[in-house]
Amino acid sequence: MNKCDMRGMLSFHILWLLSRSSMSGEELATEIGKRKGEKPKAGTIYPALKDLRNKGMIKGEKNGKSIVYSLTPDGRKTMKYAVEYFCRAFGDIFRSGQ
Repeated sequence: MNKCDMRGMLSFHILWLLSRSSMSGEELATEIGKRKGEKPKAGTIYPALKDLRNKGMIKGEKNGKSIVYSLTPDGRKTMKYAVEYFCRAFGDIFRSGQ
């Protein structure tokens, strides 16, 4: 089975999941794993979360031993723009079914 390298899509995927519900890093990794077929390693997910926090797109709140992440208003705007761009850029591919 061929694996699709989706590293460039990780931030998009994180923002999309957080647009639906606040989650911890572990919960995000699990949800991405369900969709991708392979759970991202901590060394992949946490640097991406740090980058999104540094850019002001997400925030994190301590909840026991975990940090629960959610979108900021800038993150919501970015997600909306990213979805519109993604649909324009890749919509024909999905409509063709190939």
